[in-house]
Amino acid sequence: MRSSSPLPRMSRRGRVTIAVLVGVFALFTLLGWGVRAWTDWLWFDEVNYTEIFTGVLVTRLLLFLVIGLAMALIIGGNLWLAYRLRPRLRPHSMEQATLERYRMALTPRLGTWIAIISAVVGLFAGLSGQGRWNQWLLFRNGGDFGVKDPEFGVDVGFYVFQLPFWRYLLGIGFTAVVLAVIGSLAMHYVFGGVRLQGVGDRMTTAARAHLSTLVAVFVALKAVAYVLDRRAMLLEYNEGAKLYGAGYADVNALLPAKEILAYISIVVAIAIIIFSNAWMRNLVWPGISLALLGVSAVAIGGIYPWAVQTFEVKPSAKEKEAPYIERSIQATRTAFDLGDTKTTAYAANNLTPPASLATDTSVVPNIRLLDPQLVSETYTQLQQVRGFYDFGPKLDIDRYGVNGKISDYVVGVREINYGELTDQQNTWINRHTVYTHGYGLVAAPANQVCSGQPFFVSGFLGDKAGQGCASQTEQIPADQPRIYYGERMGEDDYAIVGQTDPNKKAEFDRPVGEGGGEFYTYTGTGGVEIGSFTRRLLYAIKEQESNFLLSGAVNDDSKLLYVRNPRDRVEKVAPFLTLDGDPYPAVVDGRVQWIVDGYTTSASYPYAQRVNLREETTDELTGRGTFQLARENVNYIRNSVKATVDAYDGTVRLYEFDETDPVLKAWNKAFGGDLVLPKKDIPVELAEHFRYPADLFKVQRNLLTKFHVTNPGDFYSAQDFWQVPNVPDAPDSGQTQPPYYLFTQFPGQEGPRFQLTSAVTPNGRQNLAAMISGSYVDGEPQLEVLELPDQTRISGPVQVHQQMTNNGDIRQQLNLLAASGQAQVLYGNLLSLPFGNGMLYVEPVYVKSNNTDAFPQLQRVLVSYGDGSSFVALANNLADGIKQLVEQGKRAAENAPPPPPTGDNPPAPPPTGPDTPPLTGELAAAADRVQTAIVEVRAAQASGDFERYGRALKTLDDAMKAFEAAQTQATPTAGTPASPTPSGTPTPGGSSPPPSSGAPSGG
Repeated sequence: MRSSSPLPRMSRRGRVTIAVLVGVFALFTLLGWGVRAWTDWLWFDEVNYTEIFTGVLVTRLLLFLVIGLAMALIIGGNLWLAYRLRPRLRPHSMEQATLERYRMALTPRLGTWIAIISAVVGLFAGLSGQGRWNQWLLFRNGGDFGVKDPEFGVDVGFYVFQLPFWRYLLGIGFTAVVLAVIGSLAMHYVFGGVRLQGVGDRMTTAARAHLSTLVAVFVALKAVAYVLDRRAMLLEYNEGAKLYGAGYADVNALLPAKEILAYISIVVAIAIIIFSNAWMRNLVWPGISLALLGVSAVAIGGIYPWAVQTFEVKPSAKEKEAPYIERSIQATRTAFDLGDTKTTAYAANNLTPPASLATDTSVVPNIRLLDPQLVSETYTQLQQVRGFYDFGPKLDIDRYGVNGKISDYVVGVREINYGELTDQQNTWINRHTVYTHGYGLVAAPANQVCSGQPFFVSGFLGDKAGQGCASQTEQIPADQPRIYYGERMGEDDYAIVGQTDPNKKAEFDRPVGEGGGEFYTYTGTGGVEIGSFTRRLLYAIKEQESNFLLSGAVNDDSKLLYVRNPRDRVEKVAPFLTLDGDPYPAVVDGRVQWIVDGYTTSASYPYAQRVNLREETTDELTGRGTFQLARENVNYIRNSVKATVDAYDGTVRLYEFDETDPVLKAWNKAFGGDLVLPKKDIPVELAEHFRYPADLFKVQRNLLTKFHVTNPGDFYSAQDFWQVPNVPDAPDSGQTQPPYYLFTQFPGQEGPRFQLTSAVTPNGRQNLAAMISGSYVDGEPQLEVLELPDQTRISGPVQVHQQMTNNGDIRQQLNLLAASGQAQVLYGNLLSLPFGNGMLYVEPVYVKSNNTDAFPQLQRVLVSYGDGSSFVALANNLADGIKQLVEQGKRAAENAPPPPPTGDNPPAPPPTGPDTPPLTGELAAAADRVQTAIVEVRAAQASGDFERYGRALKTLDDAMKAFEAAQTQATPTAGTPASPTPSGTPTPGGSSPPPSSGAPSGG
C-alpha cells in the first residue's frame, strides 16, 4: 500500500501559474534594474565620471558574488555534509517513524532543497556585502596617517581603513557558523544523527564530530573578536571621563581581560574538539568548557573592570583619568583640525565708544546690514518679474572686487520654481520644454541700502538697470547668465532642450517689455542625447512618461537635463563625500558656478570625540535654504574637496583642497588616481570665492566650546566650558544662533578678511566668552579665537538684544514701527564686532507690512557699544548710529571722574631730567606716593578686580593732588607746572580709554 506524502502535490495549472508570476516579477525587476543602470551610465558619461559608475558597480557586484557565494557554500556544504554523515541504521521509535515521512519527501530532491536554502542565504549575505563597497575600497586602498595611537603605537590608518572591514568580515563569519550549526543540527535530527528519544546515545559519532567542530570554530572566532575588541576599545565611550577612548579601567583591567579571554577561547576551542572526539567522546566536558568561557567572560571581562572603575577610579577620577583625558583632547583637536587654532586674549575692557568709530576704515565701512535670510523675500518681489521666478528662502554671502574695492555681497540666483507655475502653465510641455531655466545672478552690496531696499548691481533682465535702487550697469557681469542647474530643481524637474530647426526657439528665456518675452535654444554641452527611438523608449520607461515617444517637442537633436540640483549632482559623482548643506553661486570667468564643499569623514579615529553631524549643524537656518545633513556619526572630518557645478551646462569638477588628507588619497587611488583635480589646478578667480564652509565651522565651533580647554584637570572640572547662544531675538525657541559671514578685520589680523564668525558664552551664563572665526589665509584654513576674561562685563548676543530692545526710548520707537499691529518688526543678524578694545554690536531692524506681497524693508539700525546697555542707539542708518554712539561717549567722558590709567598710556611720573632740580622734602615724598599709586593701579587693572581698581584710582587721584600742592609750595613764583595727568579720553566705570588709532586694538 502506497504511503501518503506529508506534502500535497500542486496541480499542473497551479505550477504553471506560479512559474508565470515569478517570471513576470523577475522580468520587471530585471527590466527596472537594467533601465536604472543604463540611464545612470548615460548620465555618468555626460559628466565624464564613468570611472565612478563602473568602479562602484564592479565592486558591489564582486562583493555580492564573493560574500554571497562564500556564505552559500558554507551553508550548503554543511547541510550536505550532515546528510552524508547520516546513520545508515536508526533505532525504531515513534520519533523516527514520524520523521521517516519527511525523509521520504526530502530525499528525492534534497540537492534542490539545499541549493534553494543556500541560494536564499547567499542572496541576503550578498546584498549585505555589496553595501560595504566603501569599506572595501578604503580597506584595499588606504594608507598610513603618519600618526600612531597612544596605547598600542599602531598607525591611525589601521583604525580608519582596516578595522571596519575586519569587523564586518568577523560578523559574517559568526553569522555563517551560527546558521551552519542550526542547519546542520536540523539535518542531523531529520536523518537520525541526533535523537531526542530512544535508547543509546542521543548523537552519533559523526554528528558529534561535525557539530562540535562548528562550535569550536565559533569559539575560535570569538578569540579573534577579543583581539579586535582590544583595538576597538580606543573607539568606545569612556563613562568615567565622559569622553571617547579607553580610560583607566579599560586600559588597566578590561584590556588585559580581553587578552586573557582570547587565550581562554583558543584553549576552549581545542578542548571542545579533543573532549568531544578524541578522548571522552561526549558533550559533558565541552559543555563545561563553554560554561567556563562564559563565566570567565563575566568575571574577567565584566566584574573585574567594574570593580576597578567603582572602587579605584571613581573616588579619584580626576587624577586617574587625567592621562586618558589628555589623549582624548589631543586626538579630538587633531581629528577635527583644531590643533592650529590661534587663540588670542582680548581684554574688551573699554566700555565707552571711542571717537575712532567715526573715522574707522577697516571695520565700520564693511559692516553688513543686509540679512540674507530676510532680504530673500525682497529679492523675489523686486527681481522676479514673473511669478515662477524664485530666489529661495535664503540668499548667500560672497565677496567681489568692484571698482578696485573688495566688499561682501548678498547674492542669489533667479531660478525657475516649478511649484509656482499656474495650472495653465503647468502642462508637461511647458514644465519640461518651455520653462527650462532661470536667468541671472542678482547681487547687492551687503553694507549698502537704498530707501530700505538692496541696491542691485547685477543680474538684470535687460530693462531694469539704472531704474530705482539699481546700478546703471552690470557690476558683476556674467557672459552666460542662464541657470539650467540650481537649488530649486527637484528630482522630477528634468528639462528637454535642443531643436533641429535653428530658427525655432521653444524655451522661455526672459521677460521683455509688457507681458512679452524672449525665447532661446540651449547650446551647451550638458544633457543626455535622446534623439533616437531607443533613448526615448528608455527614458519613457524610466520616467514612466509616454510623451517621450509621442510628443513632437522631442526631436532628433533633443537632450535631457536631469539631476539638476548642484548638491545632488556632486553627491552622485562623489558618493564617498559628505556635502555641506549650503552650496552657493559665484560668477567665475563670466559663468555662474555653484560651489559645494565636500568633506571626507570617518568614525574610527582612536580617542577622538564622536559627534552626530545632523545634531551639530542644525540651527535656525536649517531647512530654510540650507540642507539638513544626514545622521552620520563621525570623529574625523576634513574639507578635502571643493566641487563646482556649472549652472549652464552642469559640468562637475572636483578640486583637491586638503593635500594632506589620507582619506581623500585613498578614494582618489580607488578610482584610478585622477578622480580629483590637484589643488594647483584650481583657477585663481575660483579660489577667490572659496569661503570657510558653514557646517564644518559649526562642528569645530561646538567642539571648541569644550576642547579649547587643554588641561586635563580643568577639562574634567568643566568650569571653563562655553556654549553657543540661542537666537538673540527668539532665545526660547531652543535654536542656536547661526554663524555669519563678514568681511571685516579682527584684532591681530593684518587687514579685513572674509570670515565666518560666531559668538560663544560661558556655559550656563549669557555674557560673552569668546569670538570664534574661520577664514582662509594664503589659501589655508585658519581658526581663530578671541578669548575674553572670565569675569568680563561684556554681554552676550541674547543679553545685548534684550538690553537694546528693552531700552525705554528704543522700545517706544519700535512700537511705532509696528504701526499698532499693522506691520511686523523683524531683526537681522546681530553682529558682534571687536573694536577699540571693546565690543561693537550692530543689528539691522526690518519692517514688513501685513499687506499681501509685502516684503521686509530696512528701516532702522540698532547699535551698541561696551556692555550692551550703557551706550545704545536706534538710528535711521549705520552712520547716524555710529555718530550717536560717539556723541554719547563724549558726553559720558565730560561727566566722568578722572580717567583711569592703561597699559599703553600710564600716568606720567613727576618730571625729571637734566634741567629739573632734584626733588626734596615733601615734594619727593609726594612723588613717591604717585609712583606707588601707579604701580597699584596697574596691578589692580591686571587682576580684573573692579573694587580694588576703584580704590587704586582714588589713591592715585589723592596722590596726584598732593604732589600738585607740594609742587606749588616749592615754586610759588613760577606757577603750577603741567600736571602729570594721564592722557586719553576719560571713561566711566573705571575702564580704560580707547587707543588713539582708528583701527581696532591689535589690528
